[in-house]
Amino acid sequence: MYGAAGALAVVALVWTEWHGVRQAEAALAFGALIAVGEAIRCVEAPPALPDGGGGVPDPRGEPAPLAAVGALGYALLGRLGGEPAAHGVLQVVTVVVAASLAGLVAPLALGCPVDPGHTARRVLTAAFAAVCFQPLHRTGRLADWLGHGPFIVGYLLALLALTALCDAVLAAALARARTGWPYGPLLRDELRSLPGVGAAVCATAAVMALTVAVAGLWPVPVLAVPLLLIQYSYRRYAGIRATYRQTIASLARATEIAGYTPTGHAREVAGLSRAVGRELGLSEPRLTVLEYAALMHDIGQLSLVDPVPAGATEPLPAAEQRKIALLGGAVVRQTGVPAEVALVVERQADPYREQPLAARIVRAVNAYTELVSGPAAEGAAGVAALRALERLRLATARDFDPVVVEALATVLSRGVYGRPR
Repeated sequence: MYGAAGALAVVALVWTEWHGVRQAEAALAFGALIAVGEAIRCVEAPPALPDGGGGVPDPRGEPAPLAAVGALGYALLGRLGGEPAAHGVLQVVTVVVAASLAGLVAPLALGCPVDPGHTARRVLTAAFAAVCFQPLHRTGRLADWLGHGPFIVGYLLALLALTALCDAVLAAALARARTGWPYGPLLRDELRSLPGVGAAVCATAAVMALTVAVAGLWPVPVLAVPLLLIQYSYRRYAGIRATYRQTIASLARATEIAGYTPTGHAREVAGLSRAVGRELGLSEPRLTVLEYAALMHDIGQLSLVDPVPAGATEPLPAAEQRKIALLGGAVVRQTGVPAEVALVVERQADPYREQPLAARIVRAVNAYTELVSGPAAEGAAGVAALRALERLRLATARDFDPVVVEALATVLSRGVYGRPR
């Protein structure tokens, strides 16, 4: 993907340098829109949500609706103030590349991280939209087929929907390459986000292309205002979500501060549980419930008079485990988190055939972390991990779901979470 975007950018820049920029005022207006959108996407944006403390950030990041609308609106611009637009596909790519790079200057100067994959996606999706529109429009075939009535609007919306689908495919592929997570759930999460910000981007890009075709460039800043509000709203939502998760993580640390569980145990279980959930194809909302439950899975130990050695609940009798789980669920219900989280916490000590999938994951991951880091662990880390997985596999008749155990082994084999298989 990087190679395709880079090659296309080089060809477009050379062609534009050779032939010059046509209708420079339109290129400057849309380029400024893209550059501003890219800059405010990164500068002072909230950090990506941690993936349960496992060290892998959320690959989707913050959307940039302003830049996306600018790129797509320019790619679908057929007329400018009643006159035919003179730019073509390669000039569209040139403007998108130059503006995207210009928009990254401020974040780089401030030391903010930038994502080259995001720029590559922007270039490829804008080029796709331009290829599907510009040649047909400039040759007159589009007008011959659809005329200048409502059918052209339908064509633009259908093309934008297809472009959004292509962008989702590219985003999932980049996330798969970066994280090693299964492609199917990543693509499903990207597709689920399209009816929200994606629909607003497609509709605004179509409106911008059509209004600029008739009225000139003055609608460009006017249509940018609602997109700025969308981006601000998303940033606020991301900040609230991060604060909410940090609050839950702070509550989960109560057992560590009180000396009932080892330091970092809840974060480790949460990160590994989320990775196993992704391996099993859970959607993002279910992964969030799983992560919260994993963070708070030991909170019932606060009811114990004497702490369990090393906080390891797996060796306890089944009745004691169930008591701790029920008490933990009762505590979680009073914290204001979703009821699904409390259900997972209070069901984690049941036989796995009676548990929801999230409870099966939390129990297996918790047992694994206790076996490899508790007092019973023997030998090097790799040997302890193999023995722990063997113990889990031997207990799949009642305690652990064999599908979950194998998914855990697959995640551990990648070495992402610090424990090689």
